[in-house]
Amino acid sequence: MTSTGRFTLPSEENFAEKTKELAELWGADAIRNSDGTHLDESVLALGKKIYSAYFPTRAHNEWITLHMDETPQVYLLTGRVLAEADIVDVPLMDGFFEEQLKPNRDADPHKYWEVVDRTTNEVVDASLWTLDEDTDTVHVSGATPMHEYTVSFLAYIIWDPVEMYNHLTNGWGDKEHEIPFDIYHPATRKFVFDTFEQWLKDNPQVDVVRFTTFFYQFTLLFDQKQREKVVDWFGCACTVSPAALDDFEKEYGYRLRPEDFVDGGAYNSAWRVPRKAQRDWIDFLSGFVRTNVKKLADMSHAAGKEAMMFLGDQWIGTEPYKDGFEDLGLDAVVGSIGDGTTTRMIADIPGVKYTEGRFLPYFFPDTFYEGNDPSIEGLDNWRKARRAILRSPISRMGYGGYLSLAAKFPKFVDTVTHIADEFRDIHDRTGGVAAEGELNVAILNSWGKMRSWMAFTVAHALPNKQTYSYYGILESLSGMRVNVRFISFDDVLEHGVADDIDVIINGGPVDTAFTGGDVWKNPKLTETLRAWVRGGGAFVGVGEPSSLARFQAGRFFQLADVLGVDEERHQTLSVDKYFPAVTPEHFITADVHVDPAAREAWEKAGYRIPLSGCGGGQGIKPLGGIDFGEPIANTFPVNEDVTLLRADGGQVQLAVNEYGKGRGVYVSGLPYSAANARLLERILFWASHNEDKYTAYSSTNPECEVAVFPDAGQYCVINNTDRPQSTDVALPDGSIEHFDLDQSAIAWRNL
Repeated sequence: MTSTGRFTLPSEENFAEKTKELAELWGADAIRNSDGTHLDESVLALGKKIYSAYFPTRAHNEWITLHMDETPQVYLLTGRVLAEADIVDVPLMDGFFEEQLKPNRDADPHKYWEVVDRTTNEVVDASLWTLDEDTDTVHVSGATPMHEYTVSFLAYIIWDPVEMYNHLTNGWGDKEHEIPFDIYHPATRKFVFDTFEQWLKDNPQVDVVRFTTFFYQFTLLFDQKQREKVVDWFGCACTVSPAALDDFEKEYGYRLRPEDFVDGGAYNSAWRVPRKAQRDWIDFLSGFVRTNVKKLADMSHAAGKEAMMFLGDQWIGTEPYKDGFEDLGLDAVVGSIGDGTTTRMIADIPGVKYTEGRFLPYFFPDTFYEGNDPSIEGLDNWRKARRAILRSPISRMGYGGYLSLAAKFPKFVDTVTHIADEFRDIHDRTGGVAAEGELNVAILNSWGKMRSWMAFTVAHALPNKQTYSYYGILESLSGMRVNVRFISFDDVLEHGVADDIDVIINGGPVDTAFTGGDVWKNPKLTETLRAWVRGGGAFVGVGEPSSLARFQAGRFFQLADVLGVDEERHQTLSVDKYFPAVTPEHFITADVHVDPAAREAWEKAGYRIPLSGCGGGQGIKPLGGIDFGEPIANTFPVNEDVTLLRADGGQVQLAVNEYGKGRGVYVSGLPYSAANARLLERILFWASHNEDKYTAYSSTNPECEVAVFPDAGQYCVINNTDRPQSTDVALPDGSIEHFDLDQSAIAWRNL
């Protein structure tokens, strides 16, 4: 029998009867509209809680078309143009989508724009360039031949990027483009609040205002072929205006350059080591945004409605993990569930009464088309989220898009029925309390708590070639039996390492926010971490941890002594590196499957004779069995006391090192998989000297995980695959319980 509650159903016009049927089938207690849809009166009369999407800064073209100088703005960087004489022309809009972006010719370009000689990185004097407004071209004189030049210019955003995406994806044809507006301007700000006040009066049936979202879109720019050109889910590029820039100067005592936003073309990606100007702008922006978010929340409450924030679209400036978020008075946060990491990104947000996940697939025609089976994605999304929900519960679930599309797929309808019932059953059994965590693990990077569960991300839940070897750390941790927090280098420098932290993880490529960049020049950082590890702490490095781009003191990894591994950067090629023999049997690799034939070949091949200058001692044949992702070339053991667990191809992929009373572990990369999640789990328990705690409630099959709920007196075993699985679970008394699990299944037992 279908259970009820904790489920939000999307609906649309002229679909009342089917909405009622699916609401009963899925146990929905709330109904919402989506972008481009409205709810019928008969749907409103079903007696369900009503969510209404509300867009504070779009869908009012009648206002903004009269005030087109008050749309949001962004600094854009032109392509680089080579000067072949002392005059060079730089076209502004080459490579940008002119239906989305328009150069701001209203504010003085010579005050707010910048021409840069990219060969010398010098700013070209404003007297040496002019703007041709008819052709949107900047003419630069006094150029140096064979130097490249760019223009950083302000542009109006004249088509809301999310509405544009929905428009193009769903083929909305000649539907009027929705123009966004910027509340930094007093007249537009007054319009936004007056409009919302009237909307509250006109919509007494609405119980929850689902702000989608507030004021500033994350960086989402398109090219002339309507493809994404720049996408950064954390980007603050689309938040500028001449007025805001002038006010920033008054408040902070210095003026921001266009370069502080375009950042040489990086647009202040979250991967960049944050600089003072970037941090100051985030503080300035979030102060303004939060003040006005609180006003909207207060107005909602005064009208007897809840205020819910969607963690997406125009979420920039809200900063849900930055101190003070709880003061905004929001009742809830809802966000898109893409995997375990994004589930935790929502579930762990402090300062709200409840959190809600919008599961995939979105009910759009790019998924719901004839011949496709959306239930496959639906179950895959659920399995990824479920392991994280057991560790950090969300209160509610739901879907978005066009319900009429989903209703055409009976198998998908049945799948959602099953998912919704299982979601409620988990909550009923556990009381919404998280499973027990056995270790405290801290992720160390430049951003710390402010970017909790947001590390290693470019676009929401979409890791790419350069990120997946690190994103897998978070995805593994999201459903692991550990407690996770995020700390910054500043935290360590100011306060040391908290007493309750068992393991610190630092990972990523060199010179990024996640490894730290120049922060490692501060000797206090290495002193603090070395002392902590030598005293019994555990430090795990992934990729190029603690790395410093400039060769310093003979080391690339500044904590190479802790990790037992460093990376050759072609500075010490004249110094021989000798590899000890690989140790294939270890607590960490106990669950790694190695094909017996490969193991036999590896053992028979023996070891290379140590060769001067290029290492030696590693197996001639790769031992394999672990996916380390994108390789980190030329890593080597710093001495022969290091224990190598994998060292294929003349470099180290996995090594462990005793360091005083503590331990260091090096891993070259960790894409997400069940096997790699198990590997990381064993790394954490070994590194923290907690091997004796590992066996109880562990699963012999990495595809199955165990979650323990002491207060509820139960534990569960989940199958994270679309295939039947079997596993044994070791209990604290030494007994073994066997489980045969159907695809995607969950099984409960009493403690």
